[in-house]
Amino acid sequence: MSFRRFAPVAVLVLTVTATGVLLASGPEDPERRGVAPRTVNPTWRTECGACHVAYPPALLPARSWEKLMSGLADHFGEDASLDAATAREIAAYLVRESGDRGAGRAGRKAARAVAPGETPLRITGTRWFRHEHDEIAPGVWRRAAIGSAANCGACHEGAAEGDFSERRVAVPREDRTAAHAAGSQ
Repeated sequence: MSFRRFAPVAVLVLTVTATGVLLASGPEDPERRGVAPRTVNPTWRTECGACHVAYPPALLPARSWEKLMSGLADHFGEDASLDAATAREIAAYLVRESGDRGAGRAGRKAARAVAPGETPLRITGTRWFRHEHDEIAPGVWRRAAIGSAANCGACHEGAAEGDFSERRVAVPREDRTAAHAAGSQ
């Protein structure tokens, strides 16, 4: 077989193979997806997302989610109690997708930053979070459009989908009118 006759077949085989590799490593591949969960539990999305971003389970280890879910009557000063079946469903999901159980590479990195004896209840208190946000001045968190470090959606446009890539970050600027008014009082 001459090269001229073989070349189109080789190109076709390489194209099909490359397409298969790209599709297999697309957004559903946990190694490329960052901290977004492999699966999305609609109950978790609805219940947790009713008050704040439904934080990706990969951002905390399983023991943290277990402790958080066992204390919903006093969830950071709020009563976030759920019926027993709903709480069990969400807890099982969070543990299964946690940083030390089911997460992709970025989630495992976040989980490894938590010392074995630690059980952080706030993602913002983890070494991983502090490292990822070390360039943010403390005053930025207090801007009216942000409010606190826990308001991921204020800067991360894809937070609701678990996308915290730096390509989709837009830190709100300080409202100069409000800052000036506050300073003149």
